[in-house]
Amino acid sequence: MSLEDRPLQISHGFLSAFGTRTFLYYRDRIPQEGAALIVSNHRSFMDAPLLMAGTGRSIHFACHHYMGQVPLLREFVTELGCLVLESYGPQQHRFFRQGSKLLQQQAAIGVFPEGATPMVQLTPPSEVGEFHRGFAHLALSAKVSELAIVPVAIASMEEQVLSGLPVRMLSLFDPTEPHFQQDGFHPMVIYRRVNLLVGRPYWMTPAQKQGYPGKSGKRLVNEITDRCREEIAGLLRQGCY
Repeated sequence: MSLEDRPLQISHGFLSAFGTRTFLYYRDRIPQEGAALIVSNHRSFMDAPLLMAGTGRSIHFACHHYMGQVPLLREFVTELGCLVLESYGPQQHRFFRQGSKLLQQQAAIGVFPEGATPMVQLTPPSEVGEFHRGFAHLALSAKVSELAIVPVAIASMEEQVLSGLPVRMLSLFDPTEPHFQQDGFHPMVIYRRVNLLVGRPYWMTPAQKQGYPGKSGKRLVNEITDRCREEIAGLLRQGCY
């Protein structure tokens, strides 16, 4: 088994252990090779393995800083090939540096632009929150001639929600995260039956990359971010009913 295939095999075994039934729609929209940014909504610790198993690709997911600090969880995300974000600061320099390098190697990067909010505050399966714009900056700045941004909606049809650790306990691993300064327990969403709906790939153009460093940069970032969010929101409405 190659190192490239290991995260994919771990993902299949992980979903089998939980007995999760997955249904994939619009499979033909998934680029099976080449540089890709997989963008998705995020409610469960199962999302990264689910997307890998569903797309059939090993994906390097950006994950929260605390996940690289917690014993056992740290080893799990390492085995999955995740990119652990730095503590919150002006910019995630390490993520952009590693992400750009992997895209140049024709790998797939996975991002959850909603951030930590839906992970610590349980939301309905059909809802998607506001998106952070970091992935759009990465797509525009990466020195890759052909890059597809692929929106994917995770639409839970049947799930079990358990109470995990107290949210405040997570501040021990990342005291800079404001979401960890609240009472209550971290919800653990376990998918029993889930739909994966693949959106239309958004291919970056040379004109967009040329315009990014200039006056058009902010408009381009907002355009990509809004388009991906709207695509995922539409797929969720389709997949949750």
